[in-house]
Amino acid sequence: MNRRITGKAFVFGKNIDTDQIYPGRFVELTDVTDVAKHAMEGADPGFVSSFQAGDLIVAGTNFGCGSSREHAAITLKAVGVGAVLAESFGRIFYRNAINFGIVLLVCPKISEIVNQGDKVTVDVVTGDLINETTGATAQAEAMSEYVMNIVEQGGIKPLIKKQLGYSQV
Repeated sequence: MNRRITGKAFVFGKNIDTDQIYPGRFVELTDVTDVAKHAMEGADPGFVSSFQAGDLIVAGTNFGCGSSREHAAITLKAVGVGAVLAESFGRIFYRNAINFGIVLLVCPKISEIVNQGDKVTVDVVTGDLINETTGATAQAEAMSEYVMNIVEQGGIKPLIKKQLGYSQV
């Protein structure tokens, strides 16, 4: 995992719920490729067509509020999100996303310094963030060593498999 992540910012507002991240009408899909096609569709129907793996999602408060379905985290992992930077996260979504190995950083001032399409770099260890487009900076809360370990292994299942000595398939 890269310590520094740089990508184009896709900016969303407050209270983006899990049905906006992955609309419930697609929950019957099981193939990850099909799931990825619907990432953020409830908030921005054109998201997938302009998003590139490694790009960043930036949001206001309470990103991922709503249901406890894992589909929201699965679709972001499948589309290749580099990181999600938000002022705060819904508790269940936060845990689901970490368990799938997605970098999530709480950054209280992110909405004030990043606009749609800005190039943003974040150091996931220190939380240092710079808007490469404007030069503005912010400080995100660094992930704990425990959370960083889960993310670096690609999620909780790969971490546990490694700890138990199972080969990764």
